[in-house]
Amino acid sequence: MQNSRQQQPSSFFISSYSFFCFILLFHTTFLYGVAFCSTNSNNNEASALFSWLHSSSSPPPLLLSNWNIHDSNPCNWTCITCSTLGFVTEITIESTPLELPLPPNLSSFKFLQKLVISDSNLTGQIPQDIGDCTSLTVVDLSSNNLVGSIPSTIRKLHNLVNLSLNSNQLSGKIPVELSNCIGLKSLLLFDNQLSGVIPKELGKLSNLEVLRAGGNKDIVGKIPEEFGECSNLTVLGLADTRISGSLPVSLGKLSKLQTLSVYTTMLSGEIPRELGNCSELVDLFLYENSLSGSIPPELGKLQNLQQLFLWQNSLVGAIPEDIGNCTSLRKIDFSLNSISGTIPLSLGNLLNLEEFMISDNNVSGSIPSLLSNAKNLQQLQVDTNQLSGLIPPELGRLSNLMVFFAWQNQLEGSIPSSLGNCSTLQALDLSRNTLTGSIPASLFRLQNLTKLLLISNDLSGSIPPEIGSCSSLVRLRLGNNRITGSIPKTIGSLKSLNFLDLSGNQLSGPVPEEIGGCSELQMIDLSGNNLEGPLQNSLSTLSSLQVLDASSNKFSGPVPASLGHLVSLSKLILGKNLLSGLIPGSLSLCSNLQLLDLSSNQLTGSIPAELVRMESLEIALNLSCNFLSGKIPAQISALSKLSMLDLSHNQLEGNLQPLEELDNLVSLNVSYNKFSGYLPDNKLFRQLSPKDLAGNQGLCTSGQDYCFVKDSGTALNANEAKKSRRIKVAICLLIALTVIMIVMGITAVIKARRTIRDDDSELGESWSWQFIPFQKLNFTVEQVLRRLVDRNIIGKGCSGVVYRAEMDSGEVIAVKKLWPTTDAGEVLDEKTGVRDSFSAEVRTLGSIRHKNIVRFLGCCWNRKARLLIFDYMPNGSLSSLLHERTGTCLEWELRYRILLGAAQGIAYLHHDCVPPIVHRDIKANNILIGIQFEPYIADFGLAKLVDDGDFGRSSNTVAGSYGYIAPEYGYMMKITEKSDVYSYGIVLLEVLTGKQPIDPTITDGLHVVDWVRQKKGLDVLDPRLLSRPESEIEEMMQALGIAMLCVNPSPEERPTMRDIAAMLKEIRQEREESAKFDALLKDSPANEGNKCSSGGVMAASSTVPVMQRLNSKINNNTSFSVS
Repeated sequence: MQNSRQQQPSSFFISSYSFFCFILLFHTTFLYGVAFCSTNSNNNEASALFSWLHSSSSPPPLLLSNWNIHDSNPCNWTCITCSTLGFVTEITIESTPLELPLPPNLSSFKFLQKLVISDSNLTGQIPQDIGDCTSLTVVDLSSNNLVGSIPSTIRKLHNLVNLSLNSNQLSGKIPVELSNCIGLKSLLLFDNQLSGVIPKELGKLSNLEVLRAGGNKDIVGKIPEEFGECSNLTVLGLADTRISGSLPVSLGKLSKLQTLSVYTTMLSGEIPRELGNCSELVDLFLYENSLSGSIPPELGKLQNLQQLFLWQNSLVGAIPEDIGNCTSLRKIDFSLNSISGTIPLSLGNLLNLEEFMISDNNVSGSIPSLLSNAKNLQQLQVDTNQLSGLIPPELGRLSNLMVFFAWQNQLEGSIPSSLGNCSTLQALDLSRNTLTGSIPASLFRLQNLTKLLLISNDLSGSIPPEIGSCSSLVRLRLGNNRITGSIPKTIGSLKSLNFLDLSGNQLSGPVPEEIGGCSELQMIDLSGNNLEGPLQNSLSTLSSLQVLDASSNKFSGPVPASLGHLVSLSKLILGKNLLSGLIPGSLSLCSNLQLLDLSSNQLTGSIPAELVRMESLEIALNLSCNFLSGKIPAQISALSKLSMLDLSHNQLEGNLQPLEELDNLVSLNVSYNKFSGYLPDNKLFRQLSPKDLAGNQGLCTSGQDYCFVKDSGTALNANEAKKSRRIKVAICLLIALTVIMIVMGITAVIKARRTIRDDDSELGESWSWQFIPFQKLNFTVEQVLRRLVDRNIIGKGCSGVVYRAEMDSGEVIAVKKLWPTTDAGEVLDEKTGVRDSFSAEVRTLGSIRHKNIVRFLGCCWNRKARLLIFDYMPNGSLSSLLHERTGTCLEWELRYRILLGAAQGIAYLHHDCVPPIVHRDIKANNILIGIQFEPYIADFGLAKLVDDGDFGRSSNTVAGSYGYIAPEYGYMMKITEKSDVYSYGIVLLEVLTGKQPIDPTITDGLHVVDWVRQKKGLDVLDPRLLSRPESEIEEMMQALGIAMLCVNPSPEERPTMRDIAAMLKEIRQEREESAKFDALLKDSPANEGNKCSSGGVMAASSTVPVMQRLNSKINNNTSFSVS
């Protein structure tokens, strides 16, 4: 027993020792196994990463140069992070040019938690097996070139917290499966090509804090009510989409919401008052929508609100007093609505206010002096309202004020001198009010002031001599007031001044010689004053001067010969003065002169031959009401582009035959001279009014045929003229008869051939015609077919021949006969013979209804031919209006309306048609002009319907016209909406510059885009437009900026057509109706005898400037946008 007891501890010890050894051996084996697996995994992950990096033919980026296949542990590699066991957990590559698709074997990275490859030019699609990386918490693939759809397998990523796929080219719908990622806090999908509706299931993501899906222009439908359940949401961005409907009331439950950004969409309805419950709201951006109703007073509860932008909606009612309770507000913009009532006094509580903009509304009452409490106020824009009363002197306390616009109101009283204390003021416009008193001298002590515009008030007194201290001044416009005294000599100190408008005042005395110091001056308007003395030679030193208008004054002495030094001058208007002496021939050195008005002076001598050799004179030459003598120089035939010529009320003699070749003239007046002989036989003289020929006793003006002769060298008597005309008629009849016989012979041959082989007929008369009308029509197919003859052809294009067809009822239509096609891929319907693609396309086009798209009346076809029927446009195309010079210069007002209408029409095709339509051939020839000069987008011969399946695919058809084709088409053969945007940008440049895309007048064969980029400022504008008022010039320059956005080489950087239409609408502001060119083209007064005393044809009017808001809006879009 004892022995056995003694053996027991020994046995126990042996057993314990064995067990310990077993455990030790197992642990060692396990650790070795783990280490082996980890090492093996390292090898696999390293191999996968290395293979991926080197899958491109391009060398890897320098940043990743230490990715070495011989180093089996990727944990030492740049941008790679591993776990303690050596597994890859993070891949973080940012702003590195990879030009690779995502790794194809992502599923091999089982422990991957963070995948960040942003701004690295990733290509291809997001692989489906990303859903197998179930440990992922962060996926950031933003700012790349990824395409395809978001994979539905992403639903497996239950640990996902941040998903950033923004700024790619992803398409398709937002996957409903994202709602399975229950831990998701940030979802960034903005700036892609996603489409469809926003899944309401996203409302289940209770942890979601940030949702941004803006910039996807094909997202449609309403904002889901279920978003109100995302109780942690802080940012909701859906801007620049096609979201419609009203804002959900449920958004008021989002107590943590800080930013609501739903601008430039199709929202309608009222702003829900429940938004006042979003107590954390900082930024509310709802501008550029169709919101209606009034601004909810409940917004006054938002104590944290800093930016409130509601501009360009249809809001009505008054600005709520409660807004004054939003004490954190920094920026308010309610512009371009129909808001009424007064400016609330409570705004004086907004001590942090920096911008207050309510332009273009119906606000009345006075400007509250309490606004001066906002010491940080930088922009105060209250223009184009119905404000009255005085300008508060307290505004002078606003030491940070940079812009003060109050033009086009009913303000009265004097301009407060205290505004001179606004030391940072850059732009002040108080035009078109009823302000009185003098201009405060303190304004000219503002060292940052660049624009001072006080047009059309009732200001009096003199121009302060302190004006010379305002060295920063660029534009000074004081026109249409009652300012007296002389022009201060100190004005010569304004070295930066480029526009000086003192017209329509009571200024007297001479123009100071010192004005020559304003070396940057481009436009001077001194018209309608009492200025006297000679025209200063110092004006000739202003080498940049483009427009000089000194008409309707008392200037005397000769016209300075030194004006010929002004090589940039395009308009010289000196009419209705007391100028005397000869017309200097040196004016012909003004090589860019388009308009010359020397009327109603005391000029003598003959018309200089040099003057009438100026081919640049395109608009007008007015020498009426002087004492000119001699004959019309034969060289006047060189003025082939001239539109208006007035030589009336002089002592000119001889015959009018030198005028015979001025084919472009639309207005001619030679009355009250000493002309004799017969009239040139051309269309102008045959249509000329008798009053334009009156007062020439030796001139044959009876209107009978014998008064018109073509031979300028022979004075035919009446019988000889009649005989000559009979001979001409006989020759014409003989030629016509010969042509008719030839045509009849050819027709007979063609008919014979058709009889033998009708299958080869172009129209295939032996086949029955199918007809689909899209409107109510009063004609038949047979009537249409009878009009398809050569004499009715009005145009040919890349898609077919266009005929003008007048129906039996008198209705005129346009018929396009498409060129025959031999595409093998098109299948003929056995029953009708119509090509399937043609049928589908015309049915879609038939459903289009827009005021700026040519109305599609119907189509008809058989086995051999296809005909499209449209409304007929009597005024031709935009191209013909711009370049064929068949009439007067197309004024800016019409050009603007045409550009805006065309933009709206294309925007409709891109954004409102389902599926969207890419035109593919936007050009000036395809913008037709209606009877009221309204534009119509035409020629869908190359238009293709775009759906999710073929968007951006390479096209086998050459799309577009030479000069208008987007650059990416040349190397990618891809056509998108942005290709149309580029083509529209070329049209915009064409309208602004007057030059064709490839224009023979542009040196070195440059494209108009490159030419515009080389030149600067006003130099690129159509010279015929430079006489327009400043307000219009500003509009043109802003439109030029839009054009350059459109022709950006990168398609992604171009705006959408909806954006373009909005920008064009925004630059348009009210202005004075009268314009100089309109006055020049008016008929002479009915009482010709009093013409010289009543002023003749003058060009002196002042305009109200357009206040630039476009730039601030563009800046707003980029500075605060949360899309």
